[in-house]
Amino acid sequence: MSDISLGRNAWSNLSLARQFALAGGVVMLVATLAVGFWVSGRIEDVVVRNTANATARYMDSFIAPLTQDLADHEMLSPDVSAEIERTLSGTSLGARVVSFKIWREGGRLVGASNAALIGQTFEVTEELQLAWTGDVHADFDALGDDEDAAENAMGLPLLEIYSPVRERGSGRVIAVAEFYEVATQLESDLAKARVASFAAVALVMALIGGSLFAIVLRGSRTIDRQVVALKDLSARNVALRLRVQGAAGRFSEMNEQALRRIGEDLHDGPAQLMGFAALRLDALRGHLASDQARQELDGVESAVRESIREVRSISRGLSLPDVDRKPIATLLQGLADAHAARTETAVDVVCDLGERADLPLAVKICVYRVAQEGLTNAWRHGGGKGQKVRLWIASDILRVSVSDSGPGLTGPARRSEPDDTGLGLAGLADRVETLGGHIELRNRPASDGGGAELRMTLDLRGVE
Repeated sequence: MSDISLGRNAWSNLSLARQFALAGGVVMLVATLAVGFWVSGRIEDVVVRNTANATARYMDSFIAPLTQDLADHEMLSPDVSAEIERTLSGTSLGARVVSFKIWREGGRLVGASNAALIGQTFEVTEELQLAWTGDVHADFDALGDDEDAAENAMGLPLLEIYSPVRERGSGRVIAVAEFYEVATQLESDLAKARVASFAAVALVMALIGGSLFAIVLRGSRTIDRQVVALKDLSARNVALRLRVQGAAGRFSEMNEQALRRIGEDLHDGPAQLMGFAALRLDALRGHLASDQARQELDGVESAVRESIREVRSISRGLSLPDVDRKPIATLLQGLADAHAARTETAVDVVCDLGERADLPLAVKICVYRVAQEGLTNAWRHGGGKGQKVRLWIASDILRVSVSDSGPGLTGPARRSEPDDTGLGLAGLADRVETLGGHIELRNRPASDGGGAELRMTLDLRGVE
């Protein structure tokens, strides 16, 4: 057995509550991580944006007056850059701002705390492009651009702020000021916010999961009790079914014994008396004087002899040929031989019992009656063409088929008419169903030779 099959079996053996706990736990964990990261990300965005806006407004009050020359000039003068540095060094915020850059359109640096970068052109980043549209933008601890090499080498958590510089009067953006603020406290606050957000999400998920688990656990226990009750009921039903089938089998045996006694009584009683009456009638023929009386006597004698044949035929149909002592294969072959001799038709018999030596008595009686009824129908309605009796057993399922290659069924099968050799399809169906089986009368496909087929199917496990 594969590992997948073993895993499926182990999973199916778990209770509904445990399945929910395992599957729900995984789902809750994934949901907690996803929601926690989303919430902490939103908190970080808000905190960073608010911090950046506050810093940008404060710095703009110092930087904007000093950079108004950029409305008419391409570069800042060295004196202006030096003044910006002196301004920052004299403020409390300036103590946290480790460096700055002044950008013109196209990614050109016209001012910087690192004088070596002034005059160089760098790739325009997304943050810088957003700032040129008039929005303040910030990134926390994201120093991956080429111009950030010096700031990245500091090894400090930095808040990178892009603030547009507007021309007085017109409000036109004439430059973008970039500041690098030490964000040690911001980093600590964000870490605490992440922990708090994950804790809040985990608590909510735990409450939801716990409530759902309690509901599922209650339902699981109810289902488990019902499963136990159903298993007990099923076991009792199986035991009852076996008892019923056993009783049906014993009844079938008793019924066959009664039929045998009736057949014997008919043969030894009325048949013998009627035979004696026929002999007496024949003896009286010589004492009659008139031809009319002799004709009347001939008619009576003919009726008596016909009655004798009918009684003997019925007697043979009701009696079974030592079913309890003969194997089923011998019984079927004897039935086929008798039918062939009586109807002057051929019958093919195939019997495959598999690993079984023989069948229980009740089953043998049932099989014999099915074969008997099937051959009678094959001769009566199919002209005795291609008659075949087949019995085979596979996986404790017994099947009996009696078929012919005649014209087949042209209307609904008759189930109620007994004949002189059997008890009719209706009584036969009742006999089979009492043992837990069923019979079917149908037309065979043309590919199989056509004709009609009487088939019996029976689970032998119920009649052992």
